[in-house]
Amino acid sequence: MSDAVWVLGASMTRFGRYPDLDTVDLASQACIDALADGGVTIHDMDILAAGTLFQQSGMGQRVQKQIGQTGIPVYNVTNACATGATAIRTVHLAIKAGEAEMGLAFGVEQMGKMGLLRGGAKDEANVYEPSGRYGAVAPIDGILGTETMPGVFAQAGMGYAYENDGVGFEQFARVAYKNHLHSTLNPLAQYRKEFSMEEIMGSPVQSYPNTLLMCCPTGDGAAAAVLVSEERLRSMPTEVQNRAVKISASVLTSDPWVESGQVQPDVNTLTRNAATQAYEAAGVGPEDLDLVELHDCFATAELIHYDNLGLCERGGAGEFIDSGAPFRDGRTPVNVSGGLISKGHPIGATGVANVYEVATHLRGEAGDRQIEGAKVGLAHVIGLGSACGIHILERAAA
Repeated sequence: MSDAVWVLGASMTRFGRYPDLDTVDLASQACIDALADGGVTIHDMDILAAGTLFQQSGMGQRVQKQIGQTGIPVYNVTNACATGATAIRTVHLAIKAGEAEMGLAFGVEQMGKMGLLRGGAKDEANVYEPSGRYGAVAPIDGILGTETMPGVFAQAGMGYAYENDGVGFEQFARVAYKNHLHSTLNPLAQYRKEFSMEEIMGSPVQSYPNTLLMCCPTGDGAAAAVLVSEERLRSMPTEVQNRAVKISASVLTSDPWVESGQVQPDVNTLTRNAATQAYEAAGVGPEDLDLVELHDCFATAELIHYDNLGLCERGGAGEFIDSGAPFRDGRTPVNVSGGLISKGHPIGATGVANVYEVATHLRGEAGDRQIEGAKVGLAHVIGLGSACGIHILERAAA
């Protein structure tokens, strides 16, 4: 008998600003909706994993007080931008180990207009104040000297452009153009406005080549997913089984030691390693993917991850975006949700939200943004200096 793990239910709140709700409210809403989507209740759960980066500890137990205290084990996880993916992986591992048949994973964040990412607030100037508590997730100098995320990913992007032909300001801007365009079809996106290439390239520079419209916003939101063992799924009604989505691979990596990483954070190797492991586990290759939700905290990040995930030939990310391949009508649609750049990036929620997006397409339930006939998809997140999470999902009957 297969020991596969399946996504039974999934949900996310719209990402944005919620001044009248707190993180417990947002997480509870996502969890209740995910349980309802799977046709189950909190009483069916054997484990709960809660992911949040900036909120106080005990988030899982606090949400339990809203949705039901059933005495099950609760794991509270923090793993930079891979926090939500780590929560899913925690439940996945418990089911694979035979300690649980069904579990709930969620991620939540309430960031407001905090200046951690700098340039993240698109509705007004966002001033960054160095903090001894967070710094820029980790104390970072980089080759040129920066403590901000736009700077770190700008350096990574420019390094890629230096080493490979056909990559420049226009290619990075085209990534943002694509994602803003995609977001107009997503009712859950924080921003749903199309911008021209001229507007994107002409918006205020945060750290070249990343302009304001090439940076993800800060914001609030939550996402949740119910995972189930195959044996338990087979005992459920046929209509429930038919909506389940198989997790063909669940991988988490961290930075290996590389010499260059002692000065400039290495944002590539841990993703390459995770992708290699995930493709092997799932028995698929990048050519089999019908859609990808990847970590585009900045336009430069998305472009280099085309290469890191094997979506294009080595060094071919510039040609990949110029060809239209990652647009929703292209060969390998990337970030049809609008990505972090437009959908938003409440850090703890992002890893679960990416899985939600892919699962929704595989179910054929993505509405106007639906990728028709999607059968295999990949969800990717990277937490700088911390973790890379990849989940490959597959539309397959239990």
